[in-house]
Amino acid sequence: MEKNMSNKKCPMPCQEPNVRNKNFFEVALGYTEEMAIEEAKRCLNCKNMPCKAHCPVNIEIPAFIAKVAEGDFFGANEVLQRSTSLAAICGRVCPQETQCESACVRGIKGESVGIGRLERFVADYCREHSNASSDSIKTNKTENTEIKTEEIKTEEVKNEEVKPGNGIKVAVVGSGPAGLTCAGDLAKMGYSVTVFEALHKAGGVLIYGIPEFRLPKDIVSKEIEKLKKMGVTIKTDMVIGKVLTIDSLFENGYKAVFIGSGAGLPRFMNIKGENLPGVYSANEYLTRINLMKAYEENCKTPIAHGKNIAVVGGGNVAMDAARCAKRMGAENVYIVYRRSLNELPARKEEVEHAMEEGIEFKLLNNPVEIIADENGNVGKMRCIKMELGEPDASGRRSPVEIKGSEFDLDVDTVIMSIGTSPNPLIRSTTPGLETNRRGCLVADENGKTSREGVFAGGDAVTGAATVILAMGAGKTAAKAIDEYIKSKSEK
Repeated sequence: MEKNMSNKKCPMPCQEPNVRNKNFFEVALGYTEEMAIEEAKRCLNCKNMPCKAHCPVNIEIPAFIAKVAEGDFFGANEVLQRSTSLAAICGRVCPQETQCESACVRGIKGESVGIGRLERFVADYCREHSNASSDSIKTNKTENTEIKTEEIKTEEVKNEEVKPGNGIKVAVVGSGPAGLTCAGDLAKMGYSVTVFEALHKAGGVLIYGIPEFRLPKDIVSKEIEKLKKMGVTIKTDMVIGKVLTIDSLFENGYKAVFIGSGAGLPRFMNIKGENLPGVYSANEYLTRINLMKAYEENCKTPIAHGKNIAVVGGGNVAMDAARCAKRMGAENVYIVYRRSLNELPARKEEVEHAMEEGIEFKLLNNPVEIIADENGNVGKMRCIKMELGEPDASGRRSPVEIKGSEFDLDVDTVIMSIGTSPNPLIRSTTPGLETNRRGCLVADENGKTSREGVFAGGDAVTGAATVILAMGAGKTAAKAIDEYIKSKSEK
């Protein structure tokens, strides 16, 4: 097969910036079959597979890309399914540029292979076409875009074989990426898995945190339905630590518990005026929009429709909040971040998309006070200019205030996006469960905690991190749980 030796990735079709910043349709429209095959041909199929080594769930990347290059998209999906049940999600939200793609040999003298784009394409193709008739044509319309796929032959996606049930019950707390991955792997091993979700809808951060324009919720729902078909039971409105405790789960016959409850407790700056009406945590703001659909015309969820909105922070969550605010009708949306563009922790793609959509970046600035208007609501945010000093413990240069540089930014809404930590409910109701000074659960490299039979992973252990790292932790813990239960039965 002839290789494509272009140094550039096949561009990803997207909605135009001034169209997409007024709707919640997905920004990136995905590859066509021809684009996917052409991009796949850029892969050199390296024998040492550095890309696989840099994937937290060890996807056989060259193998699935080789299938794409052949036009065997269902074969590519079979390869993906051996390592991940959430390929459509990973292909959209994982920071491939710092993981698998960062190790791609093609990236040495050009751009790496678009591994994430190909993963997304394969998952979408197989989801859309697995039950299609031979003459069907799929069409997805936005305000200015129509995407069509070619006529295809009916085929079924082959999933990894699920072992016969062994009758052993395992509980999973949280239905985010860590919990769903752990539950799926345990179900494949034959365990009777029940997932306990605190909210009224399963999906965790995939549902309440990531906006529709980055991750359509019907994709998350379909991934969850796949787990249910594997035998996983999902119970919503179950706040573990309140409705049930970890100890009561064991009393109810569960032989092991995995805690993947995430890090949903927002942090604030503790500055004057932070309790004024019009100040949100990014978690609350995004949950009202993503989970409660505040952008829909008849939605009853209360949310401020500000005209001038400041988002404090520079991570992916800050980009999500700012881009949502623009779509909610704000005239001016500012990212206020105390470091420079080079230190922004958000994905490069998300920063570029935000800039294209009209988000204004006020870098090297930090809030010191939020000032009320005549009605007692947010009226201004006082900031101070910063300069970069010596690197901090993480290697980033520490920001230092420039004395006398304060200025006021006219805003009516402020969204704080400066990080999150795990909710203390589980740790406060589970005797003997060790935590660190940040309130995160302490677990070893296999997810084992200080309580026998209790495992944990994802943001509940690491603090706020990425979807793929949470998935990797769930996968590792599932294997450890299997080994733990088998070792107990042998005694």
